[in-house]
Amino acid sequence: MTNTSEHSDEMRVSGPAIASAAGVPETRGASVSYDPLTPIVYLERSLRVFGARTAVVYGDRRLCYAELAEEVGRMAGFLESLGIRPGDRVAVLSPNTPWHLVAHFAMPLLRAPLVSINTRLAPKEVSYILNHSGARVLLVDPELAKPLDAERARWSSIEHVLELPDPEVASRPEARDYVVEAGSAPIKPIRSELDDELTPLSINYTSGTTGMPKGVVFTHRGAALNALGQMAAMSLTSDAVFLWTLPMFHCNGWCMPWAVTAAGGTHVCLRSIDPPEIFRLIGQERVTHFNAAPTVLLMLASHPEVPQTPFEPRLRVCTGGAPPSPTLLEGMEKLGIQITHLYGLTETYGPHVLCEPQPGWDRLDAAGRARVLSRQGVPYVHSVYLRVVDDEMRDVPSDGETMGEVVMRGNNVMLGYFDDPEATARAFRGGWFHSGDVGVMHPDGYIELRDRSKDIIISGGENISTIEVENALYEHPDVQEVAVVGVPHDHWGEVPKAFVTLRPGAQATEASIIEFARAHIARYKCPKSVEFCELPKTATGKIQKFRLREREWQGKERRIQG
Repeated sequence: MTNTSEHSDEMRVSGPAIASAAGVPETRGASVSYDPLTPIVYLERSLRVFGARTAVVYGDRRLCYAELAEEVGRMAGFLESLGIRPGDRVAVLSPNTPWHLVAHFAMPLLRAPLVSINTRLAPKEVSYILNHSGARVLLVDPELAKPLDAERARWSSIEHVLELPDPEVASRPEARDYVVEAGSAPIKPIRSELDDELTPLSINYTSGTTGMPKGVVFTHRGAALNALGQMAAMSLTSDAVFLWTLPMFHCNGWCMPWAVTAAGGTHVCLRSIDPPEIFRLIGQERVTHFNAAPTVLLMLASHPEVPQTPFEPRLRVCTGGAPPSPTLLEGMEKLGIQITHLYGLTETYGPHVLCEPQPGWDRLDAAGRARVLSRQGVPYVHSVYLRVVDDEMRDVPSDGETMGEVVMRGNNVMLGYFDDPEATARAFRGGWFHSGDVGVMHPDGYIELRDRSKDIIISGGENISTIEVENALYEHPDVQEVAVVGVPHDHWGEVPKAFVTLRPGAQATEASIIEFARAHIARYKCPKSVEFCELPKTATGKIQKFRLREREWQGKERRIQG
């Protein structure tokens, strides 16, 4: 869906104005006809409706919704006894354990923004986030705590560090044990005390690929609406069994802690990505849903222990973080996995766009279905506003070819960057959030990404989409993963280079890969060289092209030939 300048702020009638006209007193808090949106009410409802139903599975441990609510209330009550008050920040550094899930409700219950930290960051990067966010408490997994010991003297705001015990990891005897210290804490009732739904709920830090990471502020309103959007997109019901393959620290797990809980489904927690364990849990727990980056799906599909028959029941899986290739989507379908392609950023609570299936797509052959499903798609029902614009903020033609920047606005755009008004103003220029992603608008209103603006290769004045080149190479039977970046060239300024991970036992050569590309795309778009290697990735499985590009351009100035 596109949006034009007709949707101006001047044309909007504010909520308070309507309320005043109706004779309703203006208020930020609850009233007979209004209650501030917050995901806390989802746990409150599931406690009442599904109290005895299994809420969490982790190894041999099982918690029903009544027990999950008790743990949430205990964590909130304990932190309150430490002096945590509304507005104080609490940091969590943990894999996908039940404690991390509990924190996603305990902090909103306290109105204390949750700072969920990437578990693969270096200790100095963790320290930066703790100091920048001003967190007063750090709840940390024992395995992740030890590397931080040398950093503690640098923490400017942390007052308490407590380790979250896990039966899979040895506890440290010298550490403050959360369970021991919280055991006698008062249990806070699961009841929203929120006055303003725009109250910050969490701060999620970006990857910092172009500088220091920025803290993206989510609100109670945005989280509540995005959770409902995820329920609809994934068809979540109380029968849902959700496997936590997506890190909870990543955009608060795309708001799935709140979505699954709102549905009354079951969270199956998973400490790390382990394909045999994932296959075992899918069968044992009758998993119905999970989310994962394309690289994780590739890891599962190519694993020697992958089941030889389609999963039953059929799995609903959302993927995002990088555009999945049509080849991957076709392979997932053969495994009995129904893929929904999502697109968004940390600044949009994770997904803002999904590839909504249309009548008739099911009649396409597998390759044809994969082609349409690999597009990013249309906005969620609660986000609505999405455009592809040129440098003057004009909508590009809906021809599927003219490229522009993807911009958004609406209920699932961040409140702003924490303590960084200048960066917020740049991101929101013109009244829209600027994604930095380059895409096209198709005639049917579906967008398709062509690249990050920094990833577009300009070779001799021609724009080359690295995603287009990568999708062509993914069709090669020996290619498991591929990343394409622009590398220096004396005449053209830059040309494409492919970094390829081959499937186990494959014997493809540089010449055969280049020749394959020439049979599928224009010669000027084809890689001029190929390097076989393992690709660098983020903690969420996204390929870090910037690392490949930085290595190739080290000591050289990027020079574009027009």
